[in-house]
Order: sequence, then C-alpha cells, then structure tokens
Amino acid sequence: MDYTVTPVNANAADNLYRVLIADDEPIIREGIREAMDWATLGMEVVGEAEDGEEALERAVELNVHVVLVDMNMPFLNGIGLIRALQEQCPGVRYLIISGHDEFAYAQEAVRLGVEDYILKPVQADQLRAALERLRQRLDEEHQRTAYVRQAAEQIERNIPLLRQRFCQEWMKGQVAGESLMEQLAFLHLPSVSPVQVGVVRWPAAEARQTILRENDRQLFLFAMENIISELLGDLPHVLFRDASSVIGICLWQETPEEIALLLEQQISACLNIAVHAHVEPHRGTLEEVPGTYRHCREQVYEEVKLSPLVRRARQLIQEEYAERELTLESLASRLQVSAVYLSRVLKKELNDSFVTLVTHARIRKAAQLLDSTSLPIHTIAERVGYDTQHYFSTAFKKTMGISPAQYRKNGGTESSTAGSV
Repeated sequence: MDYTVTPVNANAADNLYRVLIADDEPIIREGIREAMDWATLGMEVVGEAEDGEEALERAVELNVHVVLVDMNMPFLNGIGLIRALQEQCPGVRYLIISGHDEFAYAQEAVRLGVEDYILKPVQADQLRAALERLRQRLDEEHQRTAYVRQAAEQIERNIPLLRQRFCQEWMKGQVAGESLMEQLAFLHLPSVSPVQVGVVRWPAAEARQTILRENDRQLFLFAMENIISELLGDLPHVLFRDASSVIGICLWQETPEEIALLLEQQISACLNIAVHAHVEPHRGTLEEVPGTYRHCREQVYEEVKLSPLVRRARQLIQEEYAERELTLESLASRLQVSAVYLSRVLKKELNDSFVTLVTHARIRKAAQLLDSTSLPIHTIAERVGYDTQHYFSTAFKKTMGISPAQYRKNGGTESSTAGSV
C-alpha cells in the first residue's frame, strides 16, 4: 500500500491528512475529535479504534497519515501498535496520548520515531500545537518528495541527452573504472562492452560550415540520427554527436556485416547527401572502447582521400561480391574506365588488388555465416560466390589462417582477420 504523503489543501477534503484516533475510552476519542478544528489543521478524522488490533486493521484499511495512539489499549498496546504499523505502513506518523508519565514509555516512543508525547488529561491547546507541528513536518516531507519526484522525472526525460554526453566523455577516455559502471547503470545501459562501434560522418557539413545555416545542419544531423535508429531497429544502441558532423554509434548486439554500406545508402537515398560510415567489432573491455572508436573515426576521415571512382568500385564489390560474373573487366565496364586503369587506382588508393578486395568481402561474409548459422560449408561457399567448397576452403584458410571447419569449431577464433574492403 502506498503511504506517500499527499499535498495539503484545506479547501479540498480529498487532500487533507487522514487521522485515526486509537483509544479504548469513547469519551476520550469524542473529546479529541470535537476539540479540534481539523479542517483548519489540514486534517480530517477518518476513523476511530478502541483497541490496538482494531487500530492496526483500520489504519491499513483507511490509508491514514497520522495515528493518535493511547499507550494502554487492550489486545495490542500503543508500542506494539506502532511497531506493527511501522512494518505495514512505514509512512504513518504517530502522536502518543498516555495517562502514564513514565520515562520508559517516553524513551521507547522516541526510539520508534514518535512525533510527540502528550499526557492525559489532554489540553486542547497542547494537542493543537502538537498537531500543527506534525502538519508542518508532513508538509515539508511532501515538498521534499515532490522535489525528488520532479528531479527524477526531469532526469528520465533527459536520459537521451545524458547518454550522449556520457558517451562523448567515454570516447575521450574521461570515464573509467567504477565511475564507468555506475554511469552505465544510471543511464540504463548494459554493463558489458558494446559488441560493435561505429561512426557516420557528413564531410560536406564541415567543408561548407561558413555557408550552411546552422539550423539546416542540425536538421540534417537529426534526420541522419533518425535514419540510423530506424535501420538499427530494436537492437540496443546509443547514438551520440562527436564533432560537428560526426555521429558515433555503440551497439550491444551485432548487426549485419554490410551495415555501414546500408547506412550510407539509406542516408544518401533519403537526404541526398553523401556520408561515410564505418562499423567494426569490439572485442575488448569497456575501457578499451574509446580505442575502437578512434579507429573508426580514422577510417571515415581516410575516406576523403579516396577518389569517387574507387569509392564507387568498392561499393559495388561490397554489394555484388557473391556474383560469380563479377570480374575486374565487368566492374571496369560499369564504371566506364579501362580494366588496367581501375586495377591501378585500386592498388594505389586501397593498397589491394581487385581479387583481394573481392576475396576479403566474400570471406568476411562467410565468417559471419559460420558464426551465426548451421549451414553446411558447401552451401556457405556457394552463397558467397565460390564454385567449389575446395576453392572456398583454400581461400578461407589463406585469409583467416585456419579452415572454415576449424573456425566454426573454435567458435569464431581466428589467427588473422580479413582485410576491410
């Protein structure tokens, strides 16, 4: 049962503090009830009880805020009642009315957190003053509770912004150890390392900062974040702004190998802008995440050095690596350049040959299928563009250092990694 203190409003009975009078003498209960102007005190008497057991039952039933307790009631005395109520209704406040001026009673009452201790016969002025003090404490408690609730609601509304700021500090290496774990928990993020880290960069925003209106730039970045979130769907992730035109990504569930390409294509299709995306696995600790992130940033900034021809060639390789008809000549024809020239610029800018780029794309996809499916190796070989399992196994071992069967048996352990396309 919720015993949160409610706000006081003397003009609305629903907002008055609810009071229970517990005393085994009817004349005492009546005298207390009639002697006070309860509404002026911000209170109302909602019930009475003539013994401790009835008082306990009625206090719970009526959801009271205050109990006036006689110490010497039958079945359950005042101290026993208070102890029982503290377990069942921890928010209730108590005011003791007793015919015994005994130090032991007073001492125990103080220990139990009783608000006041009044001796019989009860003086109206004394009781009124005690109730006024109690109401003031209840009002203060309500105010504190309201402030805490408002603060909690404000924090909850700002969780996305707080996550962004946290990730910005995290990627700069400014958060580590116990503080890192505490902030992850506070922001409702997994307490384990993200499995993938990525970056999406919009180079034109930097190059055109002097002529691109800030409002427009922010709208495009916001739209990019929405597109990224839609593509990632329900996968646990956080997006954050790093530099003026860089969006960082932390993922706690693995995405498809081609996610970076999908991000570039979707943003280009929806917003008609060119972006560079790079996503890579993270296999280290939480403290090592910034290192992976920095590498991702380096990769997207390296993209600027690539010619449009090489970027388009690489994109087509990533899209069509499984096609057996994909050759250097067919790719060069689509790009309207000679095969010799295409081969030369690929080697110059990517430091790899056409064959190596296609092989790496195929082997990366094959490794993903070996990790995530139980498909036979010959089926995987066909899916990634190889005519025979033997040819596929040879290429896989040359690239990864172990055979496809060993890779699957070892749970994805590899002695080398396929280069990036």
